[in-house]
Amino acid sequence: MSLDIPVEDRPRGARASFRFGLRVGAPFALAGGLLAMSFGVLAHDVGMPGWGAILMSLIVFAGSAQIAALTILSGGGGLVSAIGAATLMNSRFLPMGIAIGPSLPGGPLKRAAQGQPLVDASWALASDGEGGFNRHIMFGSTAIQFVGWQLGTLAGVFGGSLIGDPKALGIDAIYPAFFLSLMIVEIRGGRALGVAAVGALIAFVLVPITPAGVPVLVASLASLIGLIRQ
Repeated sequence: MSLDIPVEDRPRGARASFRFGLRVGAPFALAGGLLAMSFGVLAHDVGMPGWGAILMSLIVFAGSAQIAALTILSGGGGLVSAIGAATLMNSRFLPMGIAIGPSLPGGPLKRAAQGQPLVDASWALASDGEGGFNRHIMFGSTAIQFVGWQLGTLAGVFGGSLIGDPKALGIDAIYPAFFLSLMIVEIRGGRALGVAAVGALIAFVLVPITPAGVPVLVASLASLIGLIRQ
């Protein structure tokens, strides 16, 4: 996925690129806000303090990692399992950061600071399709997504007590639906079908015999198959 627009039509200059990033990132901000709201509601439902959910969204700002951690905690899993699963979920940012690194000016520390706004949609939107990235488009796209994520979390945290039982409204189904949608995108065309099958088999075997959280954590290791094959 990239901007997929002719070179001559791409925004020029930092301000124009940033504004362009805000515009193309808006749909992702809306979708992320809805997901963050469900995170806030279910965090309240499992007993996580409101300040804890808000702080997690501010610091982590990663839907898959936060959802994985909350799912494990809500199932009775330990903190170590939750952190491990979240770390594996976010490990994808390492190769993404390596890819965008040459497009960021300055020394190592400056490039590291500029890489902090890196999220999935912004990385893809900033790509020019030729191996380069427009960092200002990434900044703008991430900025609006960050605002949407925080507002969604706040709405979920403070509205959770008013909603009642989230299962009655089907909010608890958002988590598995979210991960299922990610998996469908990845295995479409058979690219990662084997990895998905191995992960499912690992979880199936471990669910009856291990504590909550362990099956998710161990099954996530199946994603390393692609790295080994490379």
